[in-house]
Amino acid sequence: MTQTLDITDRTRLRRSHERGHFDRETINAILDAQPMCSVGYVIDMKPYVTPTLQWREGSHVYWHGSSASRALRNSRDAEVCLTVSILDGFVMARSGMHHSVNSRSVMLFGRAFKVEDPAEKHAKLARFVNGLFPGRYEGLREEHAQDLKATTLLGMEIAEGSAKIRTGPPKDEEADYDLPIWAGVIPVTTTVGTPEPDPRNLPGVEMPEHIRTFRL
Repeated sequence: MTQTLDITDRTRLRRSHERGHFDRETINAILDAQPMCSVGYVIDMKPYVTPTLQWREGSHVYWHGSSASRALRNSRDAEVCLTVSILDGFVMARSGMHHSVNSRSVMLFGRAFKVEDPAEKHAKLARFVNGLFPGRYEGLREEHAQDLKATTLLGMEIAEGSAKIRTGPPKDEEADYDLPIWAGVIPVTTTVGTPEPDPRNLPGVEMPEHIRTFRL
């Protein structure tokens, strides 16, 4: 497995080439930092994009949903595009033209495949839950056969794609730096709030450590 993805016509940056990254380390870090993704696919020659959660295992990325999902049914064995984006800040420039955002994003292309083996599907779904909340899966009730049957798990090899990153202050036209206009960056971060117990929790059931200490 190469440490850098090949640049293809679909992944090369037409503009702002310095923001493009094709190394697996950068791509993996962004995928691992943001579970929320969007998957683009085509049904009857019409484009659709569906938000869902993704997780990475080595050189593959996975996502799941209902077995009745039209999106997953039409994505199986088909070309899809999966994207992840993280907003890090609003870049306030001295002209409207040069306003921007500091962000990290990944765009992946490939053919989705369905994980068929029940044992493999069970293991990957458990890994997904524990990846977000370490140790939680082992404390849940045992999966019913219908649970797995009702869930479709798709995967895709991380073989074609790129990351795009912007950091730093605004990049204004040189003459605009003499204007008396405030410019800079408004940082944006994702924060985790205080967990809210289900009102139907049984009396005496304590909040587990993986909930109390959860961080993205």
